[in-house]
Amino acid sequence: PGYQSRLALLFAMGGTQGLVGWWMVKSGLGDDRKGDRNEIRVSPYRLATHLGMAVGTYSVLLWTGLGALSYPVDFYTAANPFTAAAAGGSASKKIGTTAAAGKSALSLLQQYTTNLTPSALQHAQKTRIGVVSTIGLTGLTILSGAFVAGNDAGNAYNTYPLMNGQLIPWDDMVDPEKVPKWRNMFETTATVQWNHRVLGTCTALSALGVAGYGLMHPAGRASATSKAVQSLSSTTPQVRRGLLALGTAATAQMSLGIVTLLNYVPVNLAASHQLGSLVVLTCGVYTAHSLRYAGQSVVSKVGSGAAQRLVNGGSGGGGMMQKGAAAVSKMAHFKI
Repeated sequence: PGYQSRLALLFAMGGTQGLVGWWMVKSGLGDDRKGDRNEIRVSPYRLATHLGMAVGTYSVLLWTGLGALSYPVDFYTAANPFTAAAAGGSASKKIGTTAAAGKSALSLLQQYTTNLTPSALQHAQKTRIGVVSTIGLTGLTILSGAFVAGNDAGNAYNTYPLMNGQLIPWDDMVDPEKVPKWRNMFETTATVQWNHRVLGTCTALSALGVAGYGLMHPAGRASATSKAVQSLSSTTPQVRRGLLALGTAATAQMSLGIVTLLNYVPVNLAASHQLGSLVVLTCGVYTAHSLRYAGQSVVSKVGSGAAQRLVNGGSGGGGMMQKGAAAVSKMAHFKI
């Protein structure tokens, strides 16, 4: 339930992908579309559109699948472990998934958000923004790769990091015969390859940066002395695995791209490089989905600072916090 509109969207995107594919192939028909090597060349613009549609469809499908797998955590309710601890009850007996009883009931996901301290929630939100930004950069890099393929731009400037002995080959990046000038961004070999280099580097640096921020920040580092404290970390085990995978995949993808360029783009390396872009995208989407407890829709509904109020509350606040933390640790087996 609740996925009808998403499935309808996926159905429409799948059908549109077929039409866009034919539109792309049609641009390569005719003798005037054959290049110097007597090979059929499709329009780079249509190739990028076709690839963008495919990547978009894959991303929506992946997000929908992850949502279906985590449906119990997102929509089922459980006894609030902090409430159970405050009442002196056994949280282990009270925690159990049940169907949502009403609008006031909080799901397991929402309870996790409520039990985060303000500083931990802020760290999770900033980490999520970084992950989403990395996903955006990954998408732009993939689209720029379509223009590299469409213009055969990978068969020139096969050195790194310099291009024709320069970091920015200004003389080669603007063709005065191309009108309007913006066409140089998508049709001039030097400009197209330089764009892909810069975007790829920015993606890798962004992935490494957000992984380091999410994993090394005190709010996101799990305590080695108490599993209870670990459960209240701003990053869940799923988020930490996703951040590690994202940083590793982006670094490997950039390295593979450099090797592919230096070897004049052999088919096996080029195909592996294209597949690697999907691996980076998958890691990013998985990590962003795992951080949905820090999303605006969840935070705006449940608010924040419940745990902080327990810490700063009346008598026995410290003991109550410890009991609540121990109770929340019982939820560790649920995959958020």
